[in-house]
Amino acid sequence: MDMYAHELHKPGRCAFRSIKVFVLCQGLLQLTQLLFSAYFKSTITTIERRYGLDSLSTGTISSLHEVGNAVLIVFVSYLGSRVHRPRVIGLGGLLMAISSLILALPHFLSQPYTYDSVLKASRQDMCNYHTLPENASTARSCGKQDSHMLVDNSKLWVLMATAQLLFGIGSVPIQPFGISYVDDFAGPGNSPLYIAILFSVAVFGPAFGYLMGSVVLRIYVDVDRADTAGAKELSVTDPRWVGAWWMGLLISAGGLALTSLPYFFFPKAMHVENEIGSEDEVLKDNRKNSDVSMLAFLKMFPRLFVQLLLSPLFLLLVLTQCCFSSVMAGLATFLNKFLERQYSTSAAYSSLLIGAVNLPSAAFGMLLGGVIMKRTGLSLKAIPRFSVVFLSISVLLCIPLFFMGCPTQTVSGVYHNKEGNRSTELTCNTNCACHISFFNPVCGADNIEYISPCHAGCTNYTLDSSGLRVQTFSNCRCVKVGAGVDTARPGSCDNSCPHLLLPVIFLISVAALVASLTHNPIYMMVLRTVPQEEKSFAIGVQFLLMRVLAWLPAPALFGVTIDSTCIWWRSACGKKLGCGYYDNNLLRNRYFGLQVAFKVMGIALMGVTGWKVGRTREYSLEKKPEGPM
Repeated sequence: MDMYAHELHKPGRCAFRSIKVFVLCQGLLQLTQLLFSAYFKSTITTIERRYGLDSLSTGTISSLHEVGNAVLIVFVSYLGSRVHRPRVIGLGGLLMAISSLILALPHFLSQPYTYDSVLKASRQDMCNYHTLPENASTARSCGKQDSHMLVDNSKLWVLMATAQLLFGIGSVPIQPFGISYVDDFAGPGNSPLYIAILFSVAVFGPAFGYLMGSVVLRIYVDVDRADTAGAKELSVTDPRWVGAWWMGLLISAGGLALTSLPYFFFPKAMHVENEIGSEDEVLKDNRKNSDVSMLAFLKMFPRLFVQLLLSPLFLLLVLTQCCFSSVMAGLATFLNKFLERQYSTSAAYSSLLIGAVNLPSAAFGMLLGGVIMKRTGLSLKAIPRFSVVFLSISVLLCIPLFFMGCPTQTVSGVYHNKEGNRSTELTCNTNCACHISFFNPVCGADNIEYISPCHAGCTNYTLDSSGLRVQTFSNCRCVKVGAGVDTARPGSCDNSCPHLLLPVIFLISVAALVASLTHNPIYMMVLRTVPQEEKSFAIGVQFLLMRVLAWLPAPALFGVTIDSTCIWWRSACGKKLGCGYYDNNLLRNRYFGLQVAFKVMGIALMGVTGWKVGRTREYSLEKKPEGPM
């Protein structure tokens, strides 16, 4: 008896023998998986602030899961339909849930969050003219709190790297096995629509992830600990505020575990939807795929891999996808940070805008692209033309973004966006013994920002009615507006363009919607340019190349680009921590410039693909047993 026959005839559990139910479960799991990924990215700036990391470090951490994924994707290519695909997907989901729990461990193993404050006993960040010893240094000594921060950074790297690698291993089978399972058992012509639904539902995962981030980042990081003075002293808009970044990871772990359980009830194979007599075909395909051993496959892999790479259409399409995946990686990882720095908004509010406006637009574009594929039946020759037109429109929509911003606010001793420097900015705090590593920004009545009350020359402060939060600083020697006006308020000065935040989000969202129209057509084009028997292997190689060439290096590349615009770094014990201030003009131009560069390369590759298709025979995007016609 064939080893798969019992799977097709096994009675009971009828709900789990429907490809539509599988599509629903697959959509929910992918939604939860991307919810976790997006939520983690929404907390990037918070983790940077909590542990003193630069953008390169956080970008690298956020993409480390691609390493485990890229290493094992080859075995997914071999296994194909040889294994019980639904159960392997379920096991992968449970492993991702465990990795999410590990990712939250640094919070529970670290010391409570500390920040510079005038309300602390030492009051070292206030100006005191009478305690400065002769020839004293303004460099901050390596205290106990700074040492704890550096130790916590080491714990963070080990735990988060381990968690991300495990998450990458768990996510290996999710899309390749899920998509190939749907494509194998969906009815003729339904596969493009089902896959479009999968991607569209999954895109709401990032939306929900950012929305969850907007909620939990309003909760103080140490809410689970006895000492919550920071929650009373700091406001959400304070540059020292750190939200409860770990809380969403626990929620994500529970969601991943729940959405993984149904997969253990799906059969290994099922009848092709709305097709009679397909059972023999399923068994035949499985027998043929099971003939090759793992050792034989590993020996054949280099030849098959090179054979795929030598396929011009496949290579061009995958490189095109890599270009646009790099853009998506840059947006997903650092758009939140860009909005915070460029338009003086909070991490919670920027996450809310991304989750409520930007990502739903991309989801709608993907769904609409699948409907267009279903209704029009775009041919292989039409898809490149369709893609080039809409991707070019997307690039044109990005051009105004280069001009929708403003310079960094004036920061004494760091950045001046107006002509002329006052000499008092260099001498007014000379005798204050200000530590250069303190970061407790205040905004003077002259609308100039100072790194701390000490740098503003402030000697006194006034508390609000609660007695827990500083309302104003006074006797600030460096603040000179008029007679008797020498005050400063806690927090950074607003720059001149917060009113551009909503128009920018709208424009980015429209550009994302237009570009997303091409996602499903390009993906289906990849599936139909390889023979039917090589489809699972081609999907595996496609995901491998996209991870190695896009999702793994792109966040680090964008991180380096953002770090290159930093004009003042925080430090502890002589080691560089996170960036305190960026040059906003450079940040905006380099961040969007890198995205436009990737888009232009993708459009060029798609143009070459269209030219190549015009010189080859036509392919059909409908489901046919024989493969390409």
